[in-house]
Amino acid sequence: MARRSRNLAALLLVLVLVVLAAAAWAMREPRDKPVLGLFSTLPIYWGEAEDLNALLVLDGHTHWVRTLLERDYTLRPLDVIGGASQPVPLDKISYLVLAQPRALAPAENVALDRWVRGGGRLLLFADPMLTEHSHFALGDPRRPHGVVLLSPILRRWGLDLQFDDAQPAGVHAVPLFGLSLPVDLPGRFRLLPQGEGTGACTLHGAGLAAECTIGKGRVLILADAAVLDGENAGRAAREAALTALTARIFRDN
Repeated sequence: MARRSRNLAALLLVLVLVVLAAAAWAMREPRDKPVLGLFSTLPIYWGEAEDLNALLVLDGHTHWVRTLLERDYTLRPLDVIGGASQPVPLDKISYLVLAQPRALAPAENVALDRWVRGGGRLLLFADPMLTEHSHFALGDPRRPHGVVLLSPILRRWGLDLQFDDAQPAGVHAVPLFGLSLPVDLPGRFRLLPQGEGTGACTLHGAGLAAECTIGKGRVLILADAAVLDGENAGRAAREAALTALTARIFRDN
């Protein structure tokens, strides 16, 4: 009986320790993070690899943007905007990042516009001349898209993306929303004449950024993606800028 009592006490002690450990983990890692969709040609979620085997044996390196976003959100990569086959349907997501996305199909433009108008929050990086290095050669479909092609949805929201090919190349910081934003060969937005778009947009930073109210939703668009560069140099400034941008669009003021 004494041995049985000791065994029972030991079992109870183990159960208590397991419960305490689970509670401590839950306090450290909240389980109720909001879901954030990610739609991008940049190697933010998967990284760059020649094939699936190479992807599976990567050295554990995770893009800093993914690490930063996963601190506050449950990140879900999307292959199609509005596709029924997605693990998390678009209508179940309140926040979305489009980072140098591929050109959208007509049905995707419609789905994205409908989602925003229903109350979605979108952070969009639309770079007309991407400068980030890639391991893949020009023309390789695995390479991030060098020129963003989003004219239909931008015009729908009353914006025209322009690019000055005479500007000097090179990373430099510009003031935007009280932060120092690194850019390299950025574009500029122009507001279309009244009546040519259905969004209410305000330009910032001489057109570098546009904030729009679209129906019940909000959109923050940058005409550059250098802030997402995966290089180590200048990462602290990029992390601070991306943190400020996500807070501006995803958090209620």
